[in-house]
Amino acid sequence: MSASTLLHAPLSRTFASTAGCRVLRSLQVRHTASSSTQYVPGGPIYKGTVNDPTTFPPPSKMHGSNHWSFERLLAASLVPMTAAAFVTSGSSYPVLDGIFGVSLVMHSHIGFDSMLVDYLHPRKFPFLGNFMTWTLRTMTLGVLVGVYQFNTNDIGLTELIAKVWRA
Repeated sequence: MSASTLLHAPLSRTFASTAGCRVLRSLQVRHTASSSTQYVPGGPIYKGTVNDPTTFPPPSKMHGSNHWSFERLLAASLVPMTAAAFVTSGSSYPVLDGIFGVSLVMHSHIGFDSMLVDYLHPRKFPFLGNFMTWTLRTMTLGVLVGVYQFNTNDIGLTELIAKVWRA
């Protein structure tokens, strides 16, 4: 019998596959014995990766409801504030002008922050999510400083909008 016939025989394939499996198992056992995790049939389970279950916060009736209520209250209060700002002049009521400017900026900040939380969350984008969140916070602070400067040193936000509306 030739060597090629012996290699192609079903008995030799079975022997080679079982011998190969034994060698691989012994290598796996030696490797897992040296590591801190124990070998589990079907593959090892690593701690701290996608194999871990998601931890859920304890249930609370108030979780998120304060944020939702504040967002709705702010959005609903912008309608009468916009009407009041255009009925009165900004120079006559600077407090209304300031509250209107801060409310517009905070409404925009909350909207952009919701977009970042939904689409660029730090779990999926660890660097970009945090970077964009801090960029949004910095830009919001800069816009608040700009609105304050514009309301105190210039004509004010409502006067600007009224002039643009008439132009």
